[in-house]
Amino acid sequence: MIDFDDEQIKRLRSCCECPRRCGTDRFSSMGYCRSTPVPKLASANLHYGEEPPISGSRGSGTIFFTGCNLSCVFCQNYPISQLNHGREIDLDTLVETMLDLERRGAHNINFVTPTHATVALEVAIPAARKLGLGIPIVYNSSGYDSIDQLRRIDGLIDIYMPDIRYSDSDVALRLSNAADYPKVNRAALIEMYRQVGDLDIARDGIASRGLLVRHLVLPGGLAGTESALDFLRNKISPKTHVSLMTQYFPAYKAVDMPDLNRRIDSDEWKTALAAFEKSGLDGWVQEFK
Repeated sequence: MIDFDDEQIKRLRSCCECPRRCGTDRFSSMGYCRSTPVPKLASANLHYGEEPPISGSRGSGTIFFTGCNLSCVFCQNYPISQLNHGREIDLDTLVETMLDLERRGAHNINFVTPTHATVALEVAIPAARKLGLGIPIVYNSSGYDSIDQLRRIDGLIDIYMPDIRYSDSDVALRLSNAADYPKVNRAALIEMYRQVGDLDIARDGIASRGLLVRHLVLPGGLAGTESALDFLRNKISPKTHVSLMTQYFPAYKAVDMPDLNRRIDSDEWKTALAAFEKSGLDGWVQEFK
Protein backbone atom coordinates (compact mmCIF):
# COMPACT_ATOMS: atom_id res chain seq x y z
CA MET A 1 0.00 0.00 0.00
CA ILE A 2 1.47 3.36 -1.01
CA ASP A 3 1.12 6.41 1.20
CA PHE A 4 2.27 9.97 1.74
CA ASP A 5 5.66 10.62 3.29
CA ASP A 6 6.12 12.69 6.43
CA GLU A 7 6.78 15.93 4.57
CA GLN A 8 3.68 15.52 2.41
CA ILE A 9 1.55 14.72 5.46
CA LYS A 10 2.85 17.88 7.14
CA ARG A 11 1.81 19.95 4.13
CA LEU A 12 -1.64 18.37 4.06
CA ARG A 13 -2.06 19.03 7.79
CA SER A 14 -1.97 22.75 7.04
CA CYS A 15 -2.69 22.91 3.34
CA CYS A 16 -1.30 25.91 1.48
CA GLU A 17 -0.75 24.12 -1.82
CA CYS A 18 -2.99 26.25 -4.04
CA PRO A 19 -3.17 30.06 -4.23
CA ARG A 20 -5.98 30.11 -1.64
CA ARG A 21 -3.51 29.01 1.08
CA CYS A 22 -6.41 28.27 3.43
CA GLY A 23 -4.30 26.26 5.91
CA THR A 24 -6.87 23.50 6.38
CA ASP A 25 -6.00 20.16 7.94
CA ARG A 26 -7.26 17.99 5.11
CA PHE A 27 -7.15 14.86 7.26
CA SER A 28 -9.86 16.21 9.58
CA SER A 29 -11.79 18.88 7.65
CA MET A 30 -12.30 20.30 4.18
CA GLY A 31 -10.94 23.61 3.00
CA TYR A 32 -11.99 25.81 0.10
CA CYS A 33 -11.61 22.93 -2.36
CA ARG A 34 -13.78 20.64 -0.19
CA SER A 35 -11.26 17.85 -0.56
CA THR A 36 -9.67 15.10 1.50
CA PRO A 37 -5.93 14.35 1.01
CA VAL A 38 -6.77 12.20 -2.01
CA PRO A 39 -9.67 13.97 -3.74
CA LYS A 40 -12.79 12.00 -4.56
CA LEU A 41 -12.98 10.45 -8.01
CA ALA A 42 -15.88 11.77 -10.08
CA SER A 43 -15.19 9.62 -13.14
CA ALA A 44 -12.45 7.86 -15.08
CA ASN A 45 -12.94 7.00 -18.72
CA LEU A 46 -11.73 7.36 -22.28
CA HIS A 47 -12.69 10.79 -23.57
CA TYR A 48 -12.89 11.61 -27.27
CA GLY A 49 -13.92 15.26 -27.07
CA GLU A 50 -10.62 16.88 -26.12
CA GLU A 51 -8.40 18.69 -28.61
CA PRO A 52 -7.23 16.43 -31.49
CA PRO A 53 -3.65 15.82 -30.23
CA ILE A 54 -5.01 14.90 -26.80
CA SER A 55 -7.93 12.62 -27.69
CA GLY A 56 -6.46 11.21 -30.88
CA SER A 57 -8.17 8.08 -32.19
CA ARG A 58 -8.16 6.03 -28.98
CA GLY A 59 -9.25 8.67 -26.48
CA SER A 60 -7.70 10.53 -23.59
CA GLY A 61 -7.69 8.72 -20.25
CA THR A 62 -9.51 11.35 -18.23
CA ILE A 63 -9.59 11.22 -14.43
CA PHE A 64 -12.04 13.81 -13.07
CA PHE A 65 -11.39 14.86 -9.49
CA THR A 66 -14.23 16.08 -7.28
CA GLY A 67 -13.88 19.58 -5.82
CA CYS A 68 -12.20 22.75 -7.05
CA ASN A 69 -10.32 25.76 -5.70
CA LEU A 70 -12.44 28.14 -7.77
CA SER A 71 -16.14 28.98 -7.45
CA CYS A 72 -17.11 29.77 -11.04
CA VAL A 73 -20.73 30.89 -11.24
CA PHE A 74 -21.05 29.34 -14.71
CA CYS A 75 -19.39 25.98 -13.99
CA GLN A 76 -20.77 23.34 -16.33
CA ASN A 77 -19.51 20.57 -14.03
CA TYR A 78 -20.87 22.09 -10.82
CA PRO A 79 -22.26 18.80 -9.39
CA ILE A 80 -18.63 17.62 -9.37
CA SER A 81 -16.78 20.84 -8.61
CA GLN A 82 -19.19 22.48 -6.17
CA LEU A 83 -21.60 19.81 -4.88
CA ASN A 84 -18.91 17.21 -4.14
CA HIS A 85 -20.34 14.32 -6.16
CA GLY A 86 -17.86 11.45 -6.41
CA ARG A 87 -16.49 8.40 -4.62
CA GLU A 88 -13.69 8.22 -2.11
CA ILE A 89 -10.48 6.53 -3.26
CA ASP A 90 -6.98 5.91 -1.91
CA LEU A 91 -3.63 6.31 -3.62
CA ASP A 92 -3.50 2.66 -4.69
CA THR A 93 -6.86 3.03 -6.42
CA LEU A 94 -5.64 6.15 -8.18
CA VAL A 95 -2.57 4.30 -9.47
CA GLU A 96 -4.63 1.32 -10.63
CA THR A 97 -7.06 3.67 -12.39
CA MET A 98 -4.18 5.16 -14.37
CA LEU A 99 -2.87 1.74 -15.35
CA ASP A 100 -6.33 0.54 -16.34
CA LEU A 101 -6.86 3.50 -18.67
CA GLU A 102 -3.54 2.74 -20.36
CA ARG A 103 -4.56 -0.91 -20.78
CA ARG A 104 -7.77 0.30 -22.43
CA GLY A 105 -5.73 2.16 -25.05
CA ALA A 106 -5.63 5.75 -23.78
CA HIS A 107 -3.11 8.04 -25.46
CA ASN A 108 -2.44 9.77 -22.14
CA ILE A 109 -3.58 10.14 -18.54
CA ASN A 110 -5.54 13.39 -18.31
CA PHE A 111 -6.05 14.71 -14.77
CA VAL A 112 -9.02 17.09 -14.82
CA THR A 113 -9.20 19.72 -12.05
CA PRO A 114 -6.00 18.48 -10.41
CA THR A 115 -4.91 21.62 -8.55
CA HIS A 116 -6.10 20.32 -5.17
CA ALA A 117 -4.66 16.87 -5.97
CA THR A 118 -1.01 17.76 -6.52
CA VAL A 119 0.24 16.13 -3.30
CA ALA A 120 -1.52 12.91 -4.30
CA LEU A 121 -0.02 13.17 -7.78
CA GLU A 122 3.48 13.49 -6.28
CA VAL A 123 2.98 9.96 -4.95
CA ALA A 124 0.72 8.35 -7.55
CA ILE A 125 2.55 9.27 -10.75
CA PRO A 126 5.97 7.86 -9.73
CA ALA A 127 4.25 4.76 -8.34
CA ALA A 128 2.43 4.20 -11.62
CA ARG A 129 5.62 4.74 -13.60
CA LYS A 130 7.38 2.07 -11.51
CA LEU A 131 4.57 -0.33 -12.41
CA GLY A 132 5.04 0.33 -16.12
CA LEU A 133 2.88 3.35 -17.00
CA GLY A 134 4.35 4.59 -20.26
CA ILE A 135 1.99 7.26 -21.62
CA PRO A 136 2.15 11.05 -21.11
CA ILE A 137 0.57 12.77 -18.13
CA VAL A 138 -1.73 15.74 -18.85
CA TYR A 139 -2.39 18.37 -16.17
CA ASN A 140 -5.76 19.85 -17.18
CA SER A 141 -6.44 22.74 -14.79
CA SER A 142 -8.26 26.04 -14.42
CA GLY A 143 -4.86 27.71 -14.40
CA TYR A 144 -5.32 28.87 -10.81
CA ASP A 145 -2.19 27.09 -9.61
CA SER A 146 0.60 28.25 -7.32
CA ILE A 147 4.23 28.35 -8.36
CA ASP A 148 5.23 26.25 -5.35
CA GLN A 149 2.94 23.36 -6.21
CA LEU A 150 3.87 23.46 -9.88
CA ARG A 151 7.56 23.27 -9.03
CA ARG A 152 6.93 20.24 -6.82
CA ILE A 153 5.45 18.35 -9.78
CA ASP A 154 8.14 19.51 -12.21
CA GLY A 155 9.27 16.43 -14.13
CA LEU A 156 6.07 14.49 -13.46
CA ILE A 157 3.89 16.34 -15.99
CA ASP A 158 4.39 15.98 -19.73
CA ILE A 159 1.59 18.20 -21.01
CA TYR A 160 0.10 21.20 -19.26
CA MET A 161 -3.39 22.10 -20.47
CA PRO A 162 -4.51 25.08 -18.35
CA ASP A 163 -7.19 27.69 -18.90
CA ILE A 164 -6.57 31.39 -19.28
CA ARG A 165 -10.01 32.56 -18.11
CA TYR A 166 -9.88 36.24 -17.27
CA SER A 167 -7.84 39.35 -17.93
CA ASP A 168 -9.63 41.57 -15.41
CA SER A 169 -9.46 41.17 -11.62
CA ASP A 170 -12.95 42.53 -10.96
CA VAL A 171 -14.46 40.04 -13.40
CA ALA A 172 -12.44 37.20 -11.85
CA LEU A 173 -13.68 38.16 -8.40
CA ARG A 174 -17.33 38.33 -9.43
CA LEU A 175 -17.36 35.18 -11.55
CA SER A 176 -14.89 32.92 -9.70
CA ASN A 177 -14.26 34.55 -6.31
CA ALA A 178 -10.59 34.97 -7.24
CA ALA A 179 -9.57 38.59 -7.73
CA ASP A 180 -5.94 37.51 -8.07
CA TYR A 181 -6.71 35.06 -10.90
CA PRO A 182 -5.10 37.11 -13.71
CA LYS A 183 -1.85 37.59 -11.75
CA VAL A 184 -1.71 34.02 -10.44
CA ASN A 185 -2.73 32.51 -13.77
CA ARG A 186 -0.13 34.34 -15.79
CA ALA A 187 2.64 33.42 -13.38
CA ALA A 188 1.49 29.79 -13.50
CA LEU A 189 1.50 29.74 -17.30
CA ILE A 190 5.05 31.07 -17.36
CA GLU A 191 6.14 28.31 -14.97
CA MET A 192 4.30 25.62 -16.93
CA TYR A 193 5.98 26.76 -20.13
CA ARG A 194 9.37 26.79 -18.41
CA GLN A 195 8.88 23.14 -17.54
CA VAL A 196 7.55 21.73 -20.81
CA GLY A 197 7.96 24.31 -23.61
CA ASP A 198 5.91 24.51 -26.80
CA LEU A 199 3.55 21.70 -27.68
CA ASP A 200 5.30 18.81 -29.40
CA ILE A 201 2.99 16.88 -31.73
CA ALA A 202 4.35 13.66 -33.21
CA ARG A 203 3.85 12.43 -36.77
CA ASP A 204 0.80 10.46 -35.66
CA GLY A 205 -0.85 13.70 -34.54
CA ILE A 206 -0.62 12.94 -30.81
CA ALA A 207 0.96 15.38 -28.36
CA SER A 208 3.84 14.04 -26.29
CA ARG A 209 4.93 17.13 -24.36
CA GLY A 210 4.35 20.86 -24.04
CA LEU A 211 1.83 23.58 -23.25
CA LEU A 212 -1.70 23.84 -24.66
CA VAL A 213 -3.81 26.73 -23.33
CA ARG A 214 -7.60 26.84 -23.37
CA HIS A 215 -9.66 30.02 -23.54
CA LEU A 216 -13.44 30.05 -23.18
CA VAL A 217 -15.12 33.02 -24.85
CA LEU A 218 -17.70 34.56 -22.50
CA PRO A 219 -20.68 36.81 -23.25
CA GLY A 220 -20.00 40.52 -23.29
CA GLY A 221 -16.27 40.09 -23.69
CA LEU A 222 -15.94 39.20 -20.01
CA ALA A 223 -13.05 36.80 -20.63
CA GLY A 224 -10.81 39.56 -22.02
CA THR A 225 -9.89 37.48 -25.06
CA GLU A 226 -7.62 39.92 -26.88
CA SER A 227 -5.60 40.67 -23.75
CA ALA A 228 -5.28 36.96 -22.95
CA LEU A 229 -4.01 36.14 -26.44
CA ASP A 230 -1.60 39.07 -26.39
CA PHE A 231 -0.13 37.73 -23.15
CA LEU A 232 0.33 34.26 -24.61
CA ARG A 233 2.02 35.60 -27.72
CA ASN A 234 4.27 38.16 -26.02
CA LYS A 235 5.03 36.62 -22.61
CA ILE A 236 4.83 32.87 -23.25
CA SER A 237 5.67 32.05 -26.86
CA PRO A 238 4.46 33.04 -30.35
CA LYS A 239 4.28 29.27 -30.94
CA THR A 240 1.82 28.69 -28.09
CA HIS A 241 -1.01 26.35 -29.04
CA VAL A 242 -4.43 27.69 -28.06
CA SER A 243 -7.85 26.11 -27.97
CA LEU A 244 -10.43 28.86 -28.54
CA MET A 245 -13.73 27.58 -27.22
CA THR A 246 -17.31 28.60 -28.01
CA GLN A 247 -19.02 26.05 -25.77
CA TYR A 248 -20.17 28.47 -23.08
CA PHE A 249 -23.75 28.05 -21.98
CA PRO A 250 -25.46 29.35 -18.83
CA ALA A 251 -25.19 26.78 -16.04
CA TYR A 252 -25.22 26.77 -12.25
CA LYS A 253 -25.67 30.33 -10.90
CA ALA A 254 -25.20 31.97 -14.31
CA VAL A 255 -28.76 31.12 -15.30
CA ASP A 256 -29.91 33.92 -12.97
CA MET A 257 -27.28 36.48 -13.98
CA PRO A 258 -28.46 38.89 -16.73
CA ASP A 259 -25.06 39.23 -18.39
CA LEU A 260 -24.35 35.49 -18.35
CA ASN A 261 -27.72 33.82 -18.93
CA ARG A 262 -27.19 33.42 -22.68
CA ARG A 263 -24.72 31.94 -25.12
CA ILE A 264 -22.28 34.18 -26.96
CA ASP A 265 -23.68 35.77 -30.12
CA SER A 266 -22.16 35.83 -33.60
CA ASP A 267 -20.64 39.30 -33.19
CA GLU A 268 -18.90 38.27 -29.97
CA TRP A 269 -17.57 35.18 -31.65
CA LYS A 270 -16.33 37.13 -34.69
CA THR A 271 -14.51 39.55 -32.37
CA ALA A 272 -12.83 36.69 -30.53
CA LEU A 273 -11.93 34.92 -33.78
CA ALA A 274 -10.44 38.13 -35.19
CA ALA A 275 -8.30 38.49 -32.07
CA PHE A 276 -7.11 34.90 -32.44
CA GLU A 277 -6.22 35.37 -36.09
CA LYS A 278 -4.45 38.65 -35.32
CA SER A 279 -2.38 36.97 -32.62
CA GLY A 280 -0.83 34.54 -35.10
CA LEU A 281 -0.98 31.78 -32.50
CA ASP A 282 -1.48 28.16 -33.52
CA GLY A 283 -4.24 25.90 -32.28
CA TRP A 284 -7.87 24.94 -32.64
CA VAL A 285 -11.14 26.82 -32.91
CA GLN A 286 -14.45 25.30 -31.93
CA GLU A 287 -17.28 25.56 -34.42
CA PHE A 288 -19.71 28.38 -33.63
CA LYS A 289 -23.30 27.13 -33.43
